[in-house]
Amino acid sequence: MTLNFKIEYHTRWGESLALVASDDTVYPMNYAADGIWTLKVAKGSAALIKDYFYVVIEDGLWMRTEWAHHHRGAEDAKREICDSWIDCPIAGCPFPREHSAKIFDRPGFRGAGTAIPVFSLRSEEGFGVGEFRDIPKFVDWMERTGQCVLQLLPINDTTRHGEWGDSYPYSPVSSFALHPIYIHLPEVGVKEDAAYLKAKKELNALPTVDYPRVVKLKIKYLKLAFAKNGAKDLATPACRKFIKDNAFWLEPYAQFCAKRDGISPDFYRWVQFHLDKQLSRAVKYAHEKGVFLKGDLPIGVGRDSVDAATYPQLYNLDSSAGAPPDFFSTDGQNWGFPTYNWEEMAKDDYAWWKARLRTMAKYFDAYRIDHILGFFRIWEIPLPHKSGLLGHFNPAMPYSRDEINALGLPILGLFIEDPRKPGWFHPLITPDTSKLESWQKERFDALYTDFFFHRHNDFWARNAMRKLPKLLSCTGMLACGEDLGMVPDCVPGVMDHEKILSLEMQRMEKGRPWPYLSVVATSSHDMTSIRLWNGNEKSPEECRRILKEHLDSLSMLAIFPLQDWLSMDGALRWPNPAEERINDPADPDNKWRWRMHLTTTQLLESAEFCTKVASLVKDSGR
Repeated sequence: MTLNFKIEYHTRWGESLALVASDDTVYPMNYAADGIWTLKVAKGSAALIKDYFYVVIEDGLWMRTEWAHHHRGAEDAKREICDSWIDCPIAGCPFPREHSAKIFDRPGFRGAGTAIPVFSLRSEEGFGVGEFRDIPKFVDWMERTGQCVLQLLPINDTTRHGEWGDSYPYSPVSSFALHPIYIHLPEVGVKEDAAYLKAKKELNALPTVDYPRVVKLKIKYLKLAFAKNGAKDLATPACRKFIKDNAFWLEPYAQFCAKRDGISPDFYRWVQFHLDKQLSRAVKYAHEKGVFLKGDLPIGVGRDSVDAATYPQLYNLDSSAGAPPDFFSTDGQNWGFPTYNWEEMAKDDYAWWKARLRTMAKYFDAYRIDHILGFFRIWEIPLPHKSGLLGHFNPAMPYSRDEINALGLPILGLFIEDPRKPGWFHPLITPDTSKLESWQKERFDALYTDFFFHRHNDFWARNAMRKLPKLLSCTGMLACGEDLGMVPDCVPGVMDHEKILSLEMQRMEKGRPWPYLSVVATSSHDMTSIRLWNGNEKSPEECRRILKEHLDSLSMLAIFPLQDWLSMDGALRWPNPAEERINDPADPDNKWRWRMHLTTTQLLESAEFCTKVASLVKDSGR
């Protein structure tokens, strides 16, 4: 059928309008007159008008989107569709797009929350590790203390060999599949016999997660349960629907794992079905209690992941992503996963990213964009180099050999050659200027400052704007960016334009007041708890003061690790604060194993502590 659209929108010089259909197809519109834009889609369908929206485009970039989408029925297709631009109907709301959690769109809303990995939850019913089933009890504690946002670390499958290296949650083997370690075994038919109860008791008694043993035992029990119940479960309408709806990622994942482990692909389809069911139930419970979940979007995927195996053209497999020297590591960081081939991803309008975010939005109301700087540029380390000091920014505008020679500068010790553009060079992040003449050093210092802090501002801003508006528009999740480290000047402007919340920390001040559109945190999984700020252990009273300062701030969200909440209670906090750290970025062999020393039930029943937290939250106006 032919679909005809008309909308009145008065653009500025250089702007145009386009319609974005439910399948992400972008249809440029034609300008008629007097602010009227029209579009004729010769081979349209009822599906196209079921869900669509308009965007303002300038110089090829999405500069403005509608607050909400248009939804039309089949009857509308029989006549000209006359639309009006949908603006935000909420006076004082700062966001350009509607969020699925309406609470975030309330003018002046300020909320409090807790950050904790799922694996760190502890309960009497668990099996040596936190599970999706433990989330509701933790939500009960949050409800009791007046909190509304539960922030988790990535929950994607990272299983490779079942060893400690797999405990690293930021290197997923699949960007879509959930980690089997979070499944509650009895709910899938595992019999709680004597052997099971013995292993459960031993694992739950440990102070931390024994990742290799837990994974090995859970897979063993899952195989037994699948042999008993798998065929029956797979034949149910609910399971068949799950497999069909998620086939685009589930089939490659199931085949990939089956080939790796020598097991039927049906086993992995079955496990993912049950993981989805258990997590969805926990999310539903949280929403009923007024608690919203914030997920974590890793910037990368594993080099040996199903994503890289299925879509190798989307990645630069000859390089590793990382970070230049920063607060966390003086040698820089090498994360080991490949960088993205954004040019290739742009060919289908970032379909892989949109699918990834839409899958995430099934469970989360907000998300932390891990290393949001990667959407502007990434620190890329060519293989086989390991040190982050030997990296360069990609994309970037390197200098030609002739330009460097014209400045009278040597290349050796100051520059590194671009691996994909021979004869072009990037300044080293830690150059050796000791042998330069004074005039050479002045010239190089000026070049270095310009390259890392000025030369790329417009270039990187445009690079981010090519993709961020499209990705942000594909779900209703609240976007929060981890914007710490060596931040280019262009980043705050782009984040403000798209209303992405920044991350603010006293330990990593940015030289400006914390803005309203931000998440303020006392610490992160990469840091020590506030008890060890500046290396000196702080008293419960000092920790309470720090928490209060953050809660009283203007920031929209104040989210603290559970360790920091507990730090203000001398009776409850763990004796050794050094053992509360989850990750040390400088340690490539870090074991992700920290676990609550209290069960979720004990936490909820700690009346005095709950009162302390609730009072702080209430007094802050959150």
